[in-house]
Amino acid sequence: MKTAEELSCQELVELVTDYLEGAMSPEERERFEEHLDACGNCRRYLAQMRQTIRLVGRLEPEMLSPQAARELRAAFRTWR
Repeated sequence: MKTAEELSCQELVELVTDYLEGAMSPEERERFEEHLDACGNCRRYLAQMRQTIRLVGRLEPEMLSPQAARELRAAFRTWR
């Protein structure tokens, strides 16, 4: 059973972007890394996310076609 201080795998997945961007408080980062220390599946997930970022690189807005930009905006309007 997890304590109130422990992070679940689902919570880690939801926070991975903040972790990679360095946007976590020191306390949140510590909880995140403690979970990684104990969870091989989440370590693999984090490694996959890092690899995806390396392979995809950075997409600049001007690189998108107008249609792709519209589709992305529409997708994110309904995403929660």
